[in-house]
Amino acid sequence: PPRKGEGVTGNQSEGLISEWTLLFWTSLAVIIPVVITLWCSTQRSKRKIHTKEFFRKSKHGWHYTDLFHKPTYCCVCSQHILNGAFCDCCGVCADEQCLRRADRSLVCKEIMAPPRSNGTSEHHWVRGNVPLASYCLVCELQCGTQPKLCDFRCIWCQSTVHDDCIPSMTDRGRCDLGEFRSLIIPHHYLYNVNKLRRRHPEDYSKLGSSCGRGWTPVLVLANTRSGNNMGDDLLKQFRILLNPVQVFDLSKLAPSKALQLCTLLPPGSVRVLVCGGDGTVGWVLDAIDAMKLKGQDPFIPQVTILPLGTGNDLSNTLGWGSGYAGEIAVEQVLRNILDAEVVKMDRWKVQVASKGLYFRKPKVLSMNNYFSVGPDALMALNFHTHREKTPSFFSSRILNKVVYFLYGTKDCLVQECKDLDKRIELELDGERVRLPSLEGVIVCNIGYWGGGCRLWEGMGDEPCPPTRLDDGLLEVVGVFGSFHCAQIQVKMANPVRLGQAHTVRLVLKSSRMPMQVDGEPWAQGPCTITITHKTQVHMLYHGGEQTDDDDDDDDADTSASETESPGPHDSPRPRGARL
Repeated sequence: PPRKGEGVTGNQSEGLISEWTLLFWTSLAVIIPVVITLWCSTQRSKRKIHTKEFFRKSKHGWHYTDLFHKPTYCCVCSQHILNGAFCDCCGVCADEQCLRRADRSLVCKEIMAPPRSNGTSEHHWVRGNVPLASYCLVCELQCGTQPKLCDFRCIWCQSTVHDDCIPSMTDRGRCDLGEFRSLIIPHHYLYNVNKLRRRHPEDYSKLGSSCGRGWTPVLVLANTRSGNNMGDDLLKQFRILLNPVQVFDLSKLAPSKALQLCTLLPPGSVRVLVCGGDGTVGWVLDAIDAMKLKGQDPFIPQVTILPLGTGNDLSNTLGWGSGYAGEIAVEQVLRNILDAEVVKMDRWKVQVASKGLYFRKPKVLSMNNYFSVGPDALMALNFHTHREKTPSFFSSRILNKVVYFLYGTKDCLVQECKDLDKRIELELDGERVRLPSLEGVIVCNIGYWGGGCRLWEGMGDEPCPPTRLDDGLLEVVGVFGSFHCAQIQVKMANPVRLGQAHTVRLVLKSSRMPMQVDGEPWAQGPCTITITHKTQVHMLYHGGEQTDDDDDDDDADTSASETESPGPHDSPRPRGARL
């Protein structure tokens, strides 16, 4: 029998061993997942770097996605894929294992290629992953209904054909570029331009005649930082429908560089679609003015808008709506451009000469929409300051409007701009205007202000001279404060109409005041502001339905005279002359 105490010592040893064993396996259970996670993270980072470098060198416009939004099949191995890469120019999809093979074997959309012998283009077919609700060009039955890689789509004309129907196609090689042929720059046009030894407008016009009658190519300039950050998605959709060389990301290329393509196109035929807010539109129009100064007038384009910003008053005035949120298809946006009419719009020069002991060169700004000093400029300044600090917080149009409302409510209590009439002097065409007790003065060039309010017309219960986009006149109004601005926007009050003028002069005598030009605010000390006519630009006006329903109530309140004889000089349409 064991001695006394030996059993106790054995139990203690066994307990100690079991504790160490438990500690070892517990540590292993914690360390191994951490090591695996770190290893996977390192490999993912390396793979991401290699993939990014591969995408940069590729001729395809690859984009990686963690989850395709519809059943998708690899164009190489034909297997169903959940995550992988797709090309936003030709629509080719591939999983990660087949990506390099797809890049080598599948040709992307060519921006420049020689034409056929008869001067036409050829179909460029991509198999599988055809759009939903697409129909065969031959038998007119629905395509892409089978759960596999099937059927073909032409990446130029967007026609779809069943696998079995391709042999029975008549003139199967000829591509007419489809519904938007008059907006697309064909690859054979750029090929012929590249072969020109001398480049004159007559040569471009001759080459343009080969693209068909009524050819008005469109350039798409998108600001990916505007509004609800929809710019990236819009760029992908436009690259699918148009020639990728026509689509520009303004976060990577300035408008002045993008608009140089206009000089390679027939004079007077180019249209520019600006996807962004009023600030982006002004940026593009400034670049167009710079083209005029360089003597490139024959190539000056016509500008249209797809509103992505918060205010979008210029877009509202021209009939393109107060904000785009994807409620209509990109194809319908292009159809609206085809149906649009051309109007002229005045642009103005705002010269700010600061007062001081030392001579300072006056600040010169361009104005398309309006200039203001007072509560609305203060709200814009506060909003702009906080957006610069935390830009990711201001990514929603609805949230932006809520923030504006909060700043307006705060100013109703504080009244930072009171007694403005004692601090400024106003002159209209050289005549001094006596001001009532105001907090703000607004100088307008367009019909809309404050995110959809018709400022000059007010509630429509008082007769007032009509406004136009091309008459060389500015409308000047006054407001009593933030609460008065809110009443005007909901049609409970009218502004104080101070008059119309060709030249407006404001003298700020003392203290700093918030000011803004087209939504770009700043705080200004004593100065003299002079607003004079600068130039006119060609804009596109859309007379159909808006891109949203924000202004249905406004349209219902127009006067009988406006609804009986609508025209480009009548409210609520823009007051611009047809060309």
